[in-house]
Amino acid sequence: MRKGKIEKIAKEVIQFEIDALRNLKSFVNYRFTNIIKTILNCRNGKIIISGVGKSGIIGKKWAATLSSTGTPSFFLDASNASHGDLGQITSNDVVILISNSGQSEELKNIIQYTSRNKNIKLIGVTSKKDSLLFKNSDTAFLMPDIKEAGPENFVPTSSTTAQIALGDAIAITCMKYKNFTKFDFKKLHPSGTLSVKLKTVSDLMITGKKLPILKENALMKDAIEIINKKKLGVLIIIKSNGETSGIITDGDLKRIARKFPKFISLKLKKVMKKNPLSVDKDTLAAAALSLMNSKKITSLCVYRNNNKKKTIGLIHMHDILRANIN
Repeated sequence: MRKGKIEKIAKEVIQFEIDALRNLKSFVNYRFTNIIKTILNCRNGKIIISGVGKSGIIGKKWAATLSSTGTPSFFLDASNASHGDLGQITSNDVVILISNSGQSEELKNIIQYTSRNKNIKLIGVTSKKDSLLFKNSDTAFLMPDIKEAGPENFVPTSSTTAQIALGDAIAITCMKYKNFTKFDFKKLHPSGTLSVKLKTVSDLMITGKKLPILKENALMKDAIEIINKKKLGVLIIIKSNGETSGIITDGDLKRIARKFPKFISLKLKKVMKKNPLSVDKDTLAAAALSLMNSKKITSLCVYRNNNKKKTIGLIHMHDILRANIN
């Protein structure tokens, strides 16, 4: 096959799918709004998604995306539903059935089961207004009549792309209305690459007894002892009321020793650096690392709730790098 012909076929397929998405966009109306309201109002039940064939595969994707964005959901295999798994559907649940034709035999038992229980809400997603699914749904979404890509337009391609896009639109809309943030997302993806990128200073900072802290009236000999003991190359200095007043690094020790030959008996407040750089505990670790690099320092004090005078932790460059953040 010629290179030009191969690329032409690929572009034609993609264009079919672009057209399908444009078509779908024009179908987003009050029916879509009703789907969102039904899902958001499901507070005491479960969100259950089912479909057959390609629609079933896409249903699994819908359930996964909804669950990862703050709307717990699971996929129900339509064939198994007829052999006992209908028991997974209970009162107050919302059942979402995806079927291009709306007439799939495997879905009929689920439709009948949900119709008998007024406390179960059925959301139907189909392209056929005269179908069994559309007629029996409490909330129905009519998909546009989409032309499939490929010879004779019979292979599920453009229609499945539109189904995936609709599921994403539902998930993200629910996510926004629930105020589900990137930090909530991180909690549900503790092992993912994105979770690493979303780690905050509070995830990695040093706290409690590990913090190298002394009061400003302490002597330099005490500072040396603490810096050597904690092995962080830095000392946080506080006032008698607990507010942070300064910082001394191991680099500062050398500078102070050259300037004051008898520095051991000096009080910390005489030689400390005042107003040390600090960040909020919810700052992304990557942003904290960038700040350290720009200021050519290795650690930052950490505060919370805009209270910059009170240090609750210390974030060190090495801890960020150990977390594979760069």
